[in-house]
Order: sequence, then structure tokens, then C-alpha cells
Amino acid sequence: MTARPMGPRDVARTTGVSTDTLRHYERKGLLPGVTRTAAGYRRYSAATVERVLLIQRALVVGFSLADLKRVLSLRDRGGAPCHSVRALVGKRLDGLNRRIEELLALRDELRLLLTEWDGRLSKTAQGQRANLLETLGSRAVIERSRHARRNQSDRVDVPRRAAK
Repeated sequence: MTARPMGPRDVARTTGVSTDTLRHYERKGLLPGVTRTAAGYRRYSAATVERVLLIQRALVVGFSLADLKRVLSLRDRGGAPCHSVRALVGKRLDGLNRRIEELLALRDELRLLLTEWDGRLSKTAQGQRANLLETLGSRAVIERSRHARRNQSDRVDVPRRAAK
């Protein structure tokens, strides 16, 4: 028995994403086999639910929608992108480990900063400025984090309004 096609709201409710996100995935070529009724309404197969959940899980581990399009297109054509998938997740893990190290260094720096600020505040008269924020520029860890943040590419592929 073939499952009946589902409407966008049913797929969205089942997967926990918005209908805007479904349309976005379709525009990106991630949801093959979307059909239309005579009135132009989208209809999704039951397999779409699993596909959307797969996409959502892959996004959590750091895949971009462009990565997923390449991998899923190859898979949909009968290919085996397993080595590429493994390599992508390996790169994500390396990046995550670097980011964790940066965050640990930043945490340690903030602890030192607070100690210094407490000393500065203890010597500053009530109502006078201690110029705490101005001291941030002299901190190498903070400057490195600022540069990394500025240079970091945005991995979010779904527009904010489309994400649920």
C-alpha cells in the first residue's frame, strides 16, 4: 500500500520545521519528487519526512545545505558518497576542536580580565568611569577571537525567517 501524499503543513508538523523551510529546501534542490496538485499546491511523499529529518540532523553536525545538495544528489543518482561524508564530518570535528580551544582560552582570559577589573574598580571612586571596555583591545586572546569571528563564514543556510 502506498502512503498518501502529504501537504506542507503535515510535513512541517511531523518534522518540526516551518513550511518556509520546506520551500527553502525545495528551492535548494534537497527535496526531490515534490509534486503539485492541479491547483498548484505542493504534495510531498512520505519519504520527504525522513529526508527532512536527515537534513536537520546533518545541519546539527555542521553540514551546509550546499554540502548536503552535493552528497544527496550523488546518493540519489545511485552513488556512494560515504567517503565524502566521512571527510566532511572529520573537517567539522577538527574545526569544532579548534573552536573549543579558542573558547577555553577566552574563558581563561575573561577570568583574568575580571580579576583586573575588580582591582581597577576598587581604586575608582563611586560614580567615576573605570574605562573597563577600553582595556579589551589590549588583550591578545580577545583580539584573536575578534578576528576569527570576523573571518568566520556564516554556516546558516536557512534564512532566519524560515527557520523554526
